[in-house]
Amino acid sequence: MNFYLILKSLHLIAVISWMVGLLYLPRIFVYHVENFEKKETTDIFEIMEKRLYIYIMRPAMLFSWIFGIALIHLNGFDVLTNLWMQLKLLLVILLSIYHEYLGKCLNHLKNRTNTKTSKYYRYLNEVPTVLLILIVFIVIIKPL
Repeated sequence: MNFYLILKSLHLIAVISWMVGLLYLPRIFVYHVENFEKKETTDIFEIMEKRLYIYIMRPAMLFSWIFGIALIHLNGFDVLTNLWMQLKLLLVILLSIYHEYLGKCLNHLKNRTNTKTSKYYRYLNEVPTVLLILIVFIVIIKPL
């Protein structure tokens, strides 16, 4: 069995899992904000948000990075001289920052200090989609 292909598969599985969380968590925030006055409902959203963030998104992000760095190592670090790889890493760093920002939003909702509207979270939900599209095209086409 080819170790490289196993690592690549694990990297893709981790990335897909991470992206699912990045796309779903802001949607839960929308419903959380829209039901802010219903304590019982928001308690359920807080449990969902915490479990998604801690048990799925965080490990998936870490494994995405670990397997991605392992792939770079196997390909040789000179792959980092390619502009397409530099752009990909920049966009992945932006996704990681976005991930951490969602964690702050989660805490604001939990602590009832949120000042953002459901409309804000609807727009915020588009960020990972745009980054994902850019990353996929950069990696597949390698235009630069």
